[in-house]
Amino acid sequence: MSNDYAARYQAMVSRLAPKSDMLNGILRAFFVGGLICMIGQAINDLYNYGMCLGADATAAATSITLIVISALLTGVGVYDRIGKFAGAGSIVPITGFANSVIAPAMEFRREGLVMGVGAKLFTLAGPVLVYGISSSVIVGLIVCLLK
Repeated sequence: MSNDYAARYQAMVSRLAPKSDMLNGILRAFFVGGLICMIGQAINDLYNYGMCLGADATAAATSITLIVISALLTGVGVYDRIGKFAGAGSIVPITGFANSVIAPAMEFRREGLVMGVGAKLFTLAGPVLVYGISSSVIVGLIVCLLK
């Protein structure tokens, strides 16, 4: 009897679930992610060749610029539309990380600077930073011990 319900439920889910166009999604992610990286490279070249910054300063300035642009686009609601169109193509570059930090803060800004923005700013970024830093320390210790 329960197998009949499970089969009917599965048939209903298959009928109602939105159909995914995976190839189209992959192509959009590839091209938008590539476009973001291409813009990042143009900014990098501008700092490196136009402003004659050193390699370290150029890398830092490029990252900061991409983060600021992403934060501004998130603040005015443009980055969310890019994310809906591009999917993972907008999430993977550093701009996606900046978006994931700013978006929760924007959502809860009406609750005030401390309890809204301050509390929600690191909702997603906090665990990423904790586990990223922790894993880098562990890998560093392993490399140190194996040498």
